[in-house]
Amino acid sequence: MDKNSVIGLLIIALILVVFGLLNKPSQEEIERAQRRRDSLQKIEQQRQDTTPQQETRQKKAAGGQQQATTQDQAPAPTDTSASTKALREEYGPFARSARGEQKAVVLENNRIKARISTMGGKLNMVELKKYETYEGGPLVLFDSTRNTFGFNFFANNRRIATNDLYFRIENNRDSIFVKDRAQTVNMRLYAGDQNYIEYSYTLKPNSNILDFNVRFVRMNTIIPRNLSTMNLQWNINSPQQEKGADNENNFTTIGYKYYQDDVDDIRARANDEDSEEINTRLKWVAFKQQFFSSILVSDQYFSNAEVSFKTLGDSKEYLKHMTAQIGVPYKTRGQYEMPMHFYFGPNHYNTLKDYDQGFEDLVNLGPAIFSWVSKYIIIPIFNWLDNSIANYGIIILLLTLIIKAVLFPLTYRSYLSQAKMRVLKPEIDEINKKYPKKEDNMKKQRATMDLYKKAGVNPLGGCLPMLLQLPILIAMVRFFPSSFELRQESFLWADDLSSYDSILQLPFEIPFYGDHVSLFTLLMAVTLIFTTRINSAQMGSTGQQMPGMKFFTTYFMPVMLLFIFNGFSSALSYYFLLSNAITLGQTLLIRNFVDDEAIHKKIRENKKKPAKKSKWQQKLEEAQKKRGYQPKKR
Repeated sequence: MDKNSVIGLLIIALILVVFGLLNKPSQEEIERAQRRRDSLQKIEQQRQDTTPQQETRQKKAAGGQQQATTQDQAPAPTDTSASTKALREEYGPFARSARGEQKAVVLENNRIKARISTMGGKLNMVELKKYETYEGGPLVLFDSTRNTFGFNFFANNRRIATNDLYFRIENNRDSIFVKDRAQTVNMRLYAGDQNYIEYSYTLKPNSNILDFNVRFVRMNTIIPRNLSTMNLQWNINSPQQEKGADNENNFTTIGYKYYQDDVDDIRARANDEDSEEINTRLKWVAFKQQFFSSILVSDQYFSNAEVSFKTLGDSKEYLKHMTAQIGVPYKTRGQYEMPMHFYFGPNHYNTLKDYDQGFEDLVNLGPAIFSWVSKYIIIPIFNWLDNSIANYGIIILLLTLIIKAVLFPLTYRSYLSQAKMRVLKPEIDEINKKYPKKEDNMKKQRATMDLYKKAGVNPLGGCLPMLLQLPILIAMVRFFPSSFELRQESFLWADDLSSYDSILQLPFEIPFYGDHVSLFTLLMAVTLIFTTRINSAQMGSTGQQMPGMKFFTTYFMPVMLLFIFNGFSSALSYYFLLSNAITLGQTLLIRNFVDDEAIHKKIRENKKKPAKKSKWQQKLEEAQKKRGYQPKKR
């Protein structure tokens, strides 16, 4: 195998190293690991402490249900029973709200359906009406299972959690459908006749935005005056929506946007559980699934946040338990408002970009050094094709042809460079025979470089075009699994291009491979073997110098990719199958137009010509002549 082949293999190794580096935690992340573990322990302890408290409160509330009116009216209770005294002792001015009747109001438009409960005044279910799960059921972003949403604060030296208290519905309707104008649902948590916290949920027609406004009315006599930040606790269980749970889990995480700055997230693949403590201002916090997100946005900013997730490996219905403790700025006044809003909808790049909130950065297109390829090249071409073609298999085919056509000049130059190196191989072998000893390595390298210079051949000419294609390669690896357009779109035997295709379900699971056979991935590996064999023949490799390396590139690499891609998006495997097939066709086509004898003749003519000096060398010699230096003639 010649040097060009070795350099090509090194580039392949470089690609693997780059992927490794991109997924390797930074030194700062490693240093934060201990803090994250401490945070997780603290959060878990809070869960363990909170659960029995909630059960106790609910039992107390249930015990007093018969004494409470169905509407939970504002007048102060006159019951002096032991249970009432206990509630007053625990909740102080919020005692009347510790028991009540759990009801729900449904607020919906043509896009989303939100169920708001009197228990905590919270959203305990949000459904996206235009979409379905892979199994064909309603697509629910989160439901009441381990769902927490509310403020935690101290009032009259008592710890209050609004999530565990009963709000009063200010609207008399149980269901509100938004048609022509916005509709609002108001929930009030009373702490006296005129003291209350009000949640207002406003939904507009044809919108995925649910406005959420919090008003503190005359709470300045109850909440400490020195309180500057209110703790908002938001927890959900993220349900499985897509075909492959493992693949979906790799994209399910928590994202957040720094105030007037970039978007970041917890790396979904890092651990089965992870956390992040953010001590700077934030604009929004998002519970992100593979193709859908629930985002809480502050109209001003959040002071800080502590977010975490825990993978629910033993659950068949849910993927992760996600939590966010968010600091919301607060001022103790007669009236104070916290304007916020939710986004509930798909992770469609252009749709998210239209909101001008940085939501589109939740779509994982890779690091900035490569994501520009997707943002400014791949996505515009894909959308242009999508406007006129309904079949996404055909769109991917045309997209691949366009990319290959644009890159064809680089492919041709790479082939031509390989042909020149193949023609020079006998002369390089002569140089190797002339300098067989290790101590003559410098002489051998100098003689080889002189040969390249006289022949006008760049030894890296076949590798640089491959290196220039690296950003597109990585962009494609990120684009297809994140493309919302491919969700539940079928092509040939693949019933969902965003997930793996399966032609055979195995009765057992193969480690690192899975329990199914992906035909697109299998065909991709086969075409890669043929492409590699033809390229090896093109480079004139005899296989005698480095037989192990030849086996690695021809067989081991395709088999390794077969294992890696078996559970990935079938659209990605289909793209690489097409790319390999087109590359194979281009190689065979170019071979018919490239004459080795003509190349050899031109190289011989180049050797007869005097070596052409670079502009830098010419300027250097002119400067030396001006100083009186006369180079020796050979």
